[in-house]
Formats: sequence, structure tokens, C-alpha cells
Amino acid sequence: MAVAPSKKTPALSSGFEPVPPCVGIGFKPVHFDGILNTLPNVGFLEAHPENYMVAGGPALRQLEAMGEAYPLSLHAVGLSLGSPGPVDAGHLDRLHRLVDRFQPALISDHLSWCRDGEVYLPDLLPMPYTEEALTVVSDNVSHVQDVLGRPLLIENPSTYLKPKHADMDEAEFLNALCRRSGCGILFDVNNLYVSAANVGLEADAYLAAMSKDVVGEIHLAGHKTETGAEGTVLIDDHGSTVADPVWDLFSRAVEHLGPIPTLIEWDTDVPPLEILVGEAEKATNLIKKSLKSESNDHAA
Repeated sequence: MAVAPSKKTPALSSGFEPVPPCVGIGFKPVHFDGILNTLPNVGFLEAHPENYMVAGGPALRQLEAMGEAYPLSLHAVGLSLGSPGPVDAGHLDRLHRLVDRFQPALISDHLSWCRDGEVYLPDLLPMPYTEEALTVVSDNVSHVQDVLGRPLLIENPSTYLKPKHADMDEAEFLNALCRRSGCGILFDVNNLYVSAANVGLEADAYLAAMSKDVVGEIHLAGHKTETGAEGTVLIDDHGSTVADPVWDLFSRAVEHLGPIPTLIEWDTDVPPLEILVGEAEKATNLIKKSLKSESNDHAA
């Protein structure tokens, strides 16, 4: 499908210094003292900026301390890039001020919508993969990037229903979005696994469509399985360790994409810090194993 060229295509690596291909963890205030006292061997910390869009107070002081110890990634949930019409100006201004203050290595949000006019909804809702929706998201992403002066990474969603109308599949939509806006992709491996189980996405075909030129970060998380009268569904709840099949898919992603900054995401039933660090160590070891295997293949 032909896609119109972007009017503005900021390079993924321009305007900021991204973190190297290491493994980070999501920052939770409950871990603040533990991180400061032990300085665990993780590559970066990721936070939701909506929790820090305030003028001052202890939350901002905690994030400032974390930013002095580690590179930061800001993973937004409220831009609602798929809503028709412009992004909320007040929300974007608060994000802009936070970005200017903390100079994060990475900034991301989701391929979704969560706002209808002045009303914000308590979930990230799916997009129809149509040309009309592509234009909406591309315009909003381009506007956000222009305001921030930085490229965004856009995360693939976890899906539970197939859209009734579609002009392209999800991977095509994301790649077209990158071409039009100059954004990159935050490739959530768990979301792909969940979507493959729920709506029949072909995980390996999807992965093959991803390019290392546009994937700037990977997310790993846990999910839960719910079974009812209508069948079984996987829920992307970020509330447990990464499942073995997701680790397998991550290994294939690293083989295809090479080493990329990777985050262990855990937002519900938050565990002790050492469990998060252990998950990060497991991801690091899988990356090393994949790179060693690739090196041996080239030497053979």
C-alpha cells in the first residue's frame, strides 16, 4: 500500500542520546530506598510522566534522584495519540516541561486512544487500522515531536478483539506511521504474544516486519490467563514474571533486531526490587547468549 512521504522525518537518533542496548526496570516509589542504597546493576529506569506532572513535591524529588543515578525513559499513557483532533495542549505542555527538566534518553506512548474531548478514559483503547486513523495518529505524533523537539517511540498494543474494518495489519500500520512521522517503535514482546493468542496474529511474521532501524526499545512483562464460558483470553496486566513463551519470543526478537534497550515492566502486584532485578538479569543473559550465538555463526 502506498504511503505518503513525511513532511518532517526526524531521525530516531537525532536530538537526544539514547541509552545503549542494556536492560532497565520500571521505577516504582516503593523501591526508591532500595535503589538508592544498592544501586542495582540495571541500565536505566522508566517512569510514567503523568505521575510527575506537578510543580514540586516528594515525587519529583525522587525522580530527580533516580535521574542522577541512571538514565531515564519516560513512558507516557495519556497523550491519546489516536483520538481525532489535536493532542490536549495542557497535557502536552506539562510533558514538555518534564522532558526539558529531566532530559530523558527515551520518550514513548502507545498506539491507542484514551480521551474523548475533555473526558479521559481509564484504559488504552484500540485503533482501527485504516488510512483515516493513520492520518490522525501521524498528525498527532508529528505535532508532539515538533513540540518536544524529540522523536517518540510508539508501542504496539495488546489486543482482545479484531477491528471490523482495516486497510492494513498492525505491523504495516506501525511501519507506515514511522515513515510518515519519523517516529520509532517501542516493541512490546509480551503485547505481541498476548495479541497472537487472543486475535490470531502471526507472531513471527509480525516480528519479521519489524526493522532494527525503527525499533528503539523493547518491553517485557507478565500476563495472566482468564477462562470463562466464551473461552480463554490473555490479559496484559504487568503483574507477574515474564512467561517462558514470551522469553522465547524475545530471544527471536533479539536475533532478528540485534541488541536494543529492553525494559522489565511490572505495574500491578509490584514485587520486591530483587525480583525485578532478577528479571533484568535474565533478559541480559538472553541478549548475551543471542549475541554469542550470532558471533559463532559468523565465525563458522
